[in-house]
Amino acid sequence: MNAIHSSTAAVRIGHGREKPILQGQPWIFSGAIEKWEGAPAAGAVTDVLAANGTWLARGLAQPRAALAVRIYTWQREQPLDDAFFAAAVGRAVAARRALPGYGEGPDAATNAWRLVFSEADGLSGLIVDRYGDTLAVQIGAAALAPFAPAIVAELRRLTGARAVRVTVAEDEVVREGLAADAFAALSDAPAQPVRIRENGLLFDVDLAGGQKTGYFLDQRENRRRVAAWARGRRMLSCYCYTGAFEVAAAAAGATDILGLDRSAAALEQAQAHHQLNQLAVPVTYERADVPGMLRKLRDTGRQFDLIVLDPPKFVLNRAQQEKGLRAYKDINLLALKLLAPGGVLATFSCSGQVSPADFRMMLGWAAIDARRPVQIVETLGQPPDHPILAVFPDSEYLKGAICRVA
Repeated sequence: MNAIHSSTAAVRIGHGREKPILQGQPWIFSGAIEKWEGAPAAGAVTDVLAANGTWLARGLAQPRAALAVRIYTWQREQPLDDAFFAAAVGRAVAARRALPGYGEGPDAATNAWRLVFSEADGLSGLIVDRYGDTLAVQIGAAALAPFAPAIVAELRRLTGARAVRVTVAEDEVVREGLAADAFAALSDAPAQPVRIRENGLLFDVDLAGGQKTGYFLDQRENRRRVAAWARGRRMLSCYCYTGAFEVAAAAAGATDILGLDRSAAALEQAQAHHQLNQLAVPVTYERADVPGMLRKLRDTGRQFDLIVLDPPKFVLNRAQQEKGLRAYKDINLLALKLLAPGGVLATFSCSGQVSPADFRMMLGWAAIDARRPVQIVETLGQPPDHPILAVFPDSEYLKGAICRVA
């Protein structure tokens, strides 16, 4: 390999497998590989070659993983080094600062944003969320470990962040043998929650113990849009986590709220968020298995005017797709039966393996089984700080709809 490219390994893909790579597909799975040249370690800079030896792209190796190579450049003269990753981070941050409404200071209506969104920003395996003056960095690829210090240093320089917390995605701990505290030396975020502002409302984010990087930033715009339907309505929120949908709805004029989740700690925080925002709307939180509680509410004749379904991933891979779609259909069917005439259902899926067409079809099944006319009045998705890479459908993971039910 030419040393100027910093490449230490090469991988040759099978005959006829080059088209997706040439089109910008950033993932190469082990099944597409004909052979490795050399015995690369995780993180080795790797040239990707066609079956005939033609150079195609350059990435980082994860030879023990099903996702064997993550591609970062299609320019042969472009080395993958600290400077490359620092520049890529800079482009991602600049793109967020150009978004309408983007804010950073404590007086901004919203000061929590996603700064780097993995493949959509050309940085496969890297997630960076800004919570006020604190950054949450999640490394989702062991191959990025050698470049983590440079990435974090550049993020600090660009944002002036007071503190940074760097974590490892759980699957990388298992798959690549990375220690859960592999990047502890790069972290200096305090243990206490970070207070943020979203659409003028206050929330405390637990960077250490929360889901994802601590908060579901991807639902920010959807919370605002669902809240626009809340005035004068009785609300049921399922899989409510720390209560962001309910807080937004209460501030918008919901009359009564019931929130359901399996996490007692999340429900405690949800209640605290209503107090933090000085909201007087009656709200009850119950720890419950959501499908079971939906059936109980149905059997007791409860009705609601607004129901939010924001479940976790029911489909983790293609093998689970059919089973997962049935699970989505079941909770949507139950929700439709709980809605009063003229009620509104806001329903979501965050499963990347469920396409928008699959999601729409699932809603149709639920409507048919519920024997109720259902109109989709708004189609929801990811906010602009979670962009979708046009050539990479997996980056479009969040689907949602606001439905009016007769």
